[in-house]
Amino acid sequence: MKERITITIDEDMLSSIDAQVDGTVIKNRSHAIELNLSKALQRKNISQAVILAGGPYELKIDRKDIPTTMLEVNGKTILEHNILMLKKQGIKKFIIAVGHKKEIIKNYLKDGKKLGVEITYIEEDVPLGTAGALKEAAQHISGTFLVCNGDELKSIDIKEMYEYHRKQGTLATIAVTTTMNPKDYGVVILNGNRVYSFVEKPKENIPTNLINAGLYIFEPEVINEAPEGYGRLEEDVFPKLANREECAGYVFYGEWQDVRSEEALAQAIKNWNND
Repeated sequence: MKERITITIDEDMLSSIDAQVDGTVIKNRSHAIELNLSKALQRKNISQAVILAGGPYELKIDRKDIPTTMLEVNGKTILEHNILMLKKQGIKKFIIAVGHKKEIIKNYLKDGKKLGVEITYIEEDVPLGTAGALKEAAQHISGTFLVCNGDELKSIDIKEMYEYHRKQGTLATIAVTTTMNPKDYGVVILNGNRVYSFVEKPKENIPTNLINAGLYIFEPEVINEAPEGYGRLEEDVFPKLANREECAGYVFYGEWQDVRSEEALAQAIKNWNND
């Protein structure tokens, strides 16, 4: 939560601050002062993440229906790959939203100690969707936090994305990547650095090959935009933020792959590097 304050600054220092304002990356004097203070105080990177793992998606492996979050790629489940990717970048506290076949996930990861992290679970007795699960996680969240889909493989520089998020000054920043098949995903249309609109799985007249990569950095105020009960970030939260220019797009070129089909799983097993 941000608060308005009044301060007195030396004239020469104020001129230096004003010179940093470009109207795009640094929007105004207040934004420039906040960034300089943050740098001077050496604000730490994000330390908390919500992983969305409650969806009904699964594949049949050896005649067993396995949740996509628990599919194994080169000795680790998809969830483990995500947790370890984030742990390497300083995130040690995880809130995992579970629903469909939740006991498989909970019995496997337990409290997270075997991975060197701390895990708290949000249990969806009825489907809550990506926004509803976030609403349920609110009681465990403090400060800026990260949200990640649990059934995609991704390699993103979180510190770099966080610095970008701070410079944008928005409530939300969405990781965006490119794909050869945007019709299979949520397409993101950018206007400069801001998210302009979303097109979910377009079948024709595809406007861009940029897609939602399923990883976000949020300020706590984003939770207020989520509806009570069932809701989806893509439909119930992001459009509202985009309309207010409170949603930035962070384009990254690291590895990314969804694992919701047998073909995608085979490709991941062939190409994905171990953590």
